[in-house]
Amino acid sequence: MREPSLHHIGYVVPSIDEGLDSWRRSLQAPATSPVFEDPIQQVSVVFLDLPGPSEVKVELVSATSTSSPVARVQQQGGGLHHVCFLVDDLEAQIARMKSERAFLIRSPVPAVAFGGRRIAWMRTRDRLLVEYLERGQSPGDSRDIR
Repeated sequence: MREPSLHHIGYVVPSIDEGLDSWRRSLQAPATSPVFEDPIQQVSVVFLDLPGPSEVKVELVSATSTSSPVARVQQQGGGLHHVCFLVDDLEAQIARMKSERAFLIRSPVPAVAFGGRRIAWMRTRDRLLVEYLERGQSPGDSRDIR
């Protein structure tokens, strides 16, 4: 089993539509994904490629309802929200992190932005919010927003 690898850094923004061009210019992002609406998480998200050879992305996240998990952060102006790691075995990663006294915030659910692959959310002892994403079937899996 491979080690977890950094997939993206999530940033909550007041509005993807209003902020995307500014973020693209600031990061010199050569490309972006489509905007995904995720009714399960009640958010809109878009991924920005970073310049250079890295496959790590920046994810912009905006709440689509007042009951969204990011609504409060968005109402406070947004900001750095989470880091996301790709993992081979989601359940094994959750168990490993629980042994490190991390707390499971949201059990695995399918994510629209990742073709239905499951994600889970945990908070570490240091209060870092971490998203874990199942790896695709292969490195070239089209569902892997690369």
